[in-house]
Amino acid sequence: MTIEHFKNTHTLALGEPGPVAVPLGEPLSQVATHSVERSDGVEAGVWECTPGRWRRQIVQQEFCHFVQGRCTFIPDEGEPIEIQAGDALVFPANTTGIWDVQQTVRKSYVLIF
Repeated sequence: MTIEHFKNTHTLALGEPGPVAVPLGEPLSQVATHSVERSDGVEAGVWECTPGRWRRQIVQQEFCHFVQGRCTFIPDEGEPIEIQAGDALVFPANTTGIWDVQQTVRKSYVLIF
């Protein structure tokens, strides 16, 4: 058994940023991650996104805790969710909607496949 330690998640070095898959206008959000995927179907890591709007389907069930920034998630079904540093959320599998990032966000997350 290996214990993964994501130390100082607010300053942890991430991989090279890349554009989001389905942007909605300018500015074009860039995302970067540092993650570990285990053989039991669990992925955990730290994710960061710069300001912008984009569409996303959250395929796996996800728990996330925001450590920096401010954004809104607008689900296809339901009311917009205002998110800021210190907030935590659980997304059901196959959640779809629009991310609107107003201030660069960083979160720790766990995906369960």
